[in-house]
Amino acid sequence: MHANIKYKDSVFSLLFSKPDLLRELYCALEGVDVPEDTPVVINTLQDVLYMDRVNDISFEIGGKIIVLVEHQSTVNPNLPLRMLLYIARLYEKIIGDKNIYASKRIPIPFPVFIILYNGNAEVPDRMALKLSDSFENPGSLTTEQKAMLELSITLININHGRNKEVAEKCQTLAAYSAFIDKVKVFEKETKDRAHALKLAIKYCKEHDILKEFLETHSTEVFNMLMTEWNLDDALAVRFEEGWEGGLETTARNALAEGASLEFVSKITGLDIEAIEQLQADV
Repeated sequence: MHANIKYKDSVFSLLFSKPDLLRELYCALEGVDVPEDTPVVINTLQDVLYMDRVNDISFEIGGKIIVLVEHQSTVNPNLPLRMLLYIARLYEKIIGDKNIYASKRIPIPFPVFIILYNGNAEVPDRMALKLSDSFENPGSLTTEQKAMLELSITLININHGRNKEVAEKCQTLAAYSAFIDKVKVFEKETKDRAHALKLAIKYCKEHDILKEFLETHSTEVFNMLMTEWNLDDALAVRFEEGWEGGLETTARNALAEGASLEFVSKITGLDIEAIEQLQADV
């Protein structure tokens, strides 16, 4: 299987674009063993979780549908809500032309949501993010009421040196974490992101860390990480400036970066009609 390299791809999605690697990663994250001939069907959606890049991979394996997200920014409390929208669209894709109004039950794979976190925020090795935390007046809801619509995400810290049992079971993930760590170390030393990336790529090639992958895709890796991290910085600055200037400025800044109307509505609280008017100005 050849990876479909596009401008929007991330290093993570490119690296784990092969079924065999996804099977190995799944076993490490879930602490299970599945036969090597167990089919893996990749069904990643486009432009749902992230508007500007593909940091997510979804695939079916053993009657489950796994949604993996690599996350490097500050942990977003809206991720469970975004996962809910994602899985709804994914089920639509899986069901296809089957008649959901028929009396016969339509079987669907059980969903598993995992965030692989390698950002700079201090987070535990594992933590849960729940959709019910976003419900209005959650204190007034019973446990049974919350369970009527719940979605739970497992966040796993994959920064170098964390969750060693996972790293031991998936050498590709361990190598990826080591590579990202080297980029961060060199950037801290040099104060130059582009130079740090070049140094990290060179170092990892010489020390057999993702050597084959980097030898094949070094240019793509450099461009992807530069684009992704610079965009994160730009969005953070723009949103900070926006909050200082008001919600409308925040909305304009987000729209200028290509954010969807729904995303802008979530971060500002403005209704879609008001955002559409701002979009016309942008």
